[in-house]
This record gives sequence, C-alpha cells and structure tokens, in this order.
Amino acid sequence: MIPEYLIRALLASVMISVLLGLLSPLINMKGLAFLTHATFHSLLFGAVLGMILGLIFENLELVMWTALIITIVVVLTIAELEKKGFTPDAAVGIIASFVAGLTVLSFGILYKVMAEKPYFPFSENIVSYLTGEVFLITLNDLLTLVIGGAFIFFLMILLYRDFLYISFDPEGVESYGGNVRVYLMILYVIVGAIGALIVKTVGLITLQVIAVLPGAIAMMVSSNIKKILAVSLFLTLTVELLSIVMAYKTNIPPSGIATIMLGAIYGVLLFRR
Repeated sequence: MIPEYLIRALLASVMISVLLGLLSPLINMKGLAFLTHATFHSLLFGAVLGMILGLIFENLELVMWTALIITIVVVLTIAELEKKGFTPDAAVGIIASFVAGLTVLSFGILYKVMAEKPYFPFSENIVSYLTGEVFLITLNDLLTLVIGGAFIFFLMILLYRDFLYISFDPEGVESYGGNVRVYLMILYVIVGAIGALIVKTVGLITLQVIAVLPGAIAMMVSSNIKKILAVSLFLTLTVELLSIVMAYKTNIPPSGIATIMLGAIYGVLLFRR
C-alpha cells in the first residue's frame, strides 16, 4: 500500500511540474533568469518576516501570505524602476541589494522574537524554505497548491501567446496597440506568485534551478515553440516524479536529486555541442 504522504508528494509534484514547465521557457526566452533569482530571494525575506508575524500573532499561516505579498511588491517595484528608465539589470540589482539587507535584519529580529515568545510548535522553519519538504506537505497545503496553481495555470494559458509575442517582438506588440509593460508586470507577478506557492515544497535552492534549466535545455534541443514547451513540461514532470520516487527509496532529499539530474542533463548537452 502506498503511504498517504507519498501520494500527496506525487500530486504536489505534478502541479509543480506543470507550473514550472510552462514558466521556464518564458523565463529563458525573455531573459528573466536574473530577475527570477532576485524574485525568489525575496521569498526568503518574506518567509522570515512571515515567521515573525506568525510568532507574534500565533498564526503560522501568515508565512506563505506574507512571502507572497512581499514577492509581488518586489516585482512590481522592479517593474516601476524599469518604467522610470533603469535597465532591467540595474533595477533588479538595486532591489536585490535592499532585499538582501532586509533579510539579514529580519533574521536578527526573528531570533529576538523567538527568544521572547513562549515556544509553540514551530512547524514552519527557515530550512524548509531553503531545501523543501515535499514529503511533509499537509492536505491543506496540497489544496492551497492545487487551487492556487490551477488559477495561475489558466491565467498563463490565457496569456501565453501574448507572453511569447512580447519575448520576440515587443515593438510589434506596441504597434498593434498592446501594452508591453502591462504584460511584463503580469508575467513578473506570475513568477513571484508561483515561487511563493511552491517554495516551501521544493525549496528556494532547487526552485531557482527548476525554474530556469528545463526551458534552457528545451531550447538547446529544439527551436520550435511547441516542441520547446513539450520538452520543458515533459522534462520537469519526469525529473520531479523520479526525484520523489528515488528520495522515497534512498532517504535522500528529493530537491537535491532533482537539481543534480537537471544539472547533469544540461552539462551533457553543453559538452556535446
């Protein structure tokens, strides 16, 4: 009989694979890898801030929502700086430096709050946001992932063609009356929302790899948009499910297995070019 926690982990991996499999080609085509890393690092600041609020108000559900809000604020701020004339790299660099400083500061505050507050089960910890804990996902967490993921999935499907157009021909989109900046802001928010939704499951370190490498690998093996999307989805799903099964058999963290598998595939393709 398959353990219930393994079934929950497999179901979560399917939703994660679909979201990241769709997102990864867009990140590579639009050149958003640097933005993606900065956005995902803001999740760490949001998580720590959420833990502080969760301890103060004794409600650890605040962790995910705080991380989501902080991440969306960060990506919108980056978009606003770009509107004011900053280059994308400069805008990301400026915000990332502030986020890094705030993260260090928030860690200090978290330790003080933990020392002053009576201890109660602290199931949400910072390690889970770095390495992931897919085998510990609860039914409520899974429902949140499925419902939130389904909403993001349909939004991406609705706007996917537009995202592709602004990746290859933003001037053409503008000439037909499209607002490239609005589409970019929506895409930035989607990147942040997906990260906030799944970061606790896969971990911040692995999230940065799975969000970028499947699309990069797919673009190395094909130049056809449909094939790139198919390869990215298939690769993400295969790696995620295999890492869960291998982790179950070996007691090795699935996030580490997924990272190594994707890195190895990417390395082999680079070596053969």
